[in-house]
Amino acid sequence: MDAQGLGPELRKELDATLQTRGELGPEYESELVDSFLEKVDRRLDSVIERRVRRQVAEERTAAARGARGARDGHAPDGPGAVFGLAAISLVLAVPLSAIAVTHADLPGLLICWAGIVGVNAVHSAGRLPWFRDRRERHGTSDAWD
Repeated sequence: MDAQGLGPELRKELDATLQTRGELGPEYESELVDSFLEKVDRRLDSVIERRVRRQVAEERTAAARGARGARDGHAPDGPGAVFGLAAISLVLAVPLSAIAVTHADLPGLLICWAGIVGVNAVHSAGRLPWFRDRRERHGTSDAWD
């Protein structure tokens, strides 16, 4: 669409309608305006239909991917999300534990595992209904969501 909000086809139709009105005179003005508005209405219907189809397709795609909310951009909220974080935590725990023991012995290992458990606990707490309700009531949102 151009700067006036009309597509090039509608712009041509408007110019043709105005030119026809000039040739036929004001007695045909209402018929010409009705004809032009019908074309605008058809154009709007087609644009709206295209947008609705695109939105439905996006929502179906997001639902198929397991997204919690297609519009709000949240990460998946099913068992797969919890399992994924747990698996990543355990995979990363092996080298982190080795580094911690190498540099700080048992206290380093305990601090390392406290961090791993803490990350998983915070993630799990964010999934609790009372925690979500509290965030929604106060209008707060995590940067991690």
